Amino acid sequence: MNRYPRNMAGYGANAPDPKWPNDAKVAVQFVLNYEEGGENCVLHGDAASEAFLSDIAGAAQWPGQRHWNMESIYEYGARAGFWRLHRLFTGASIPVTIYGVATALARSPEQVQAMIDADWEIASHGLRWVEHKDMPPEEERAAIAEAIRLHTEVVGERPRGWYTGRCSENTVRLVAEEGGFDYISDTYDDDLPYWAEYGDRDQLIIPYTLEANDMRFATAPGYITGEQFYQYLKDAFDVLYAEGSAGAPKMMSIGLHCRLIGRPGKLAGLKKFIDYIAGFDGVWTPRRIDIAHHWAATHPPARIDRPSQMDRDTFVAKFGGVFEHSPWIAERAHDLELGPAHDSAVGVHSALCRMFRSASAEERLGVLCAHPDLAGKLAAAKALTAESTAEQASAGLDHLTDEERATFTRLNTAYTDKFGFPFIIAVRDHDKAGIMAAFEARLQNDRDTEFTTACKQVERIARLRLEDML
Repeated sequence: MNRYPRNMAGYGANAPDPKWPNDAKVAVQFVLNYEEGGENCVLHGDAASEAFLSDIAGAAQWPGQRHWNMESIYEYGARAGFWRLHRLFTGASIPVTIYGVATALARSPEQVQAMIDADWEIASHGLRWVEHKDMPPEEERAAIAEAIRLHTEVVGERPRGWYTGRCSENTVRLVAEEGGFDYISDTYDDDLPYWAEYGDRDQLIIPYTLEANDMRFATAPGYITGEQFYQYLKDAFDVLYAEGSAGAPKMMSIGLHCRLIGRPGKLAGLKKFIDYIAGFDGVWTPRRIDIAHHWAATHPPARIDRPSQMDRDTFVAKFGGVFEHSPWIAERAHDLELGPAHDSAVGVHSALCRMFRSASAEERLGVLCAHPDLAGKLAAAKALTAESTAEQASAGLDHLTDEERATFTRLNTAYTDKFGFPFIIAVRDHDKAGIMAAFEARLQNDRDTEFTTACKQVERIARLRLEDML
C-alpha cells in the first residue's frame, strides 16, 4: 500500500476540551533542561567538543580537544544558573519538569537532590546530550535502555517522561516500544496532548516547543534581551488565555536551559513573565507528568478502524457503496497515497472524490445512471439500496399523495429524456417542497451545466453517507 505516515490532520477544527483541573483556561508548563555534564566533550569519550546552544557566537566543534570556554559555559549552568532558577521557581511555588540527561544528572548529585526536595518531575533527556540522527536503531535502543538504568540508579526511580531533543526518525517509536513511559515529548506539532499508536501500545504524546524557548538566545533569529523573551511569552500566553476563555483551553510549553536563562539579564524576562501570569485566574502550572495523568484519565485512548490501514478488500467492502453501485471508485482510492489525514469522513471523501473527478466522462455518467429516480419505480418496489431508502425517507418521499407521485413521475421522465441520466439531489439537505423546486429549476439547465451539478450532488450524497459511517 502507498501510505504517508505523517499526520497533517491532528484534531482539526474539533479539538477536545482538555478539562484542565479547576476549569483552568490554560496550562502553562515550564521545562528546565539539565544537560550540563552530558554534552559532547573528549572527557566523555567524544571525538570533539560541544558546539550547540551556548553564548559563544559561531561555535564549532574542536576535534580531539577540550574546548575550555565551552565547558565553562556549561559549568555555569550547573554551578550558578540552576540555583538561580531553583530559587525563582520554588519561590513562586511553581513545580517544573526537568529534562535530565542521565550522565549529567549522575555528575550533579546536589542539584538532583534539590530537584527531588522541590517535588519536581525528573524526566529523561536521554543518556547523553549528543546528536542521534545517524545512530543505528539498535544502538539507539541500547542508549535508551542505559539512560533508563542510569537515571533510575541516580534519581531513585525510573523516568516516566522522555524527551531526546536531538533525536532520530526512530526515537519516538523506540521509546514507545520500551513501554514504560507515560508520555513522550519529541514532537512540536500541537497545542494539546494526543495519543499515537505503536503496535499494540497507545502512547501519549505531549508536544514540546522550540519557540517559547530560551534556546532562541543562542540561535538566529532569536532573543537579545530578557524583555524580548518576556514579550514573546506574554503574547503567546495572551492568545492562549483568550482561546481558553472562549471555551478552547490549550497548553503552553516553555523550554529553559540552566546555562542560558540562568544568566541574570535573561532571567529578568522569565521572572517578569511569572509575575505576569500570577495576576490571572484560571492558570494551571503543572509538571508534564501531571498533564499526562490528567489526560489519560480524562481522554483515554480510543482506537478506531483506520481507513488508511485497511487492506483493499476491507476498504472496498466498507466504502464501495458510498458512490451508488460504483465500487471501482473505492478500489482506485485505495491505491492513493493515504495516511492519517484520510482516517475521517472528510479524508475518505477526499480520496473517493479524487477518483470520481479524474474518471472519464463515460465513467462518471455511469455513476449518475446508477442512481435511482426519486420516488420512482424502484422505491415503490422497495428495491433501493438501504442508503437510498433512508435518504428518500428523510425527505418524506416514501409517503407521497397520488398527486405528488404523479408529479415526480412526470418530472423524472422529463429530466431523463432531456439529460440522459436521473435527477440526483442530496435529499437530506432539502424538504419535499425544496426538492420539487430544484427539480423544476434544474430542468431549465443545459446538459453540461446539469452534468456538473449532478456530479456535485453525487459528491454531496457521498459526504453525508460517510459522516454517518465514520
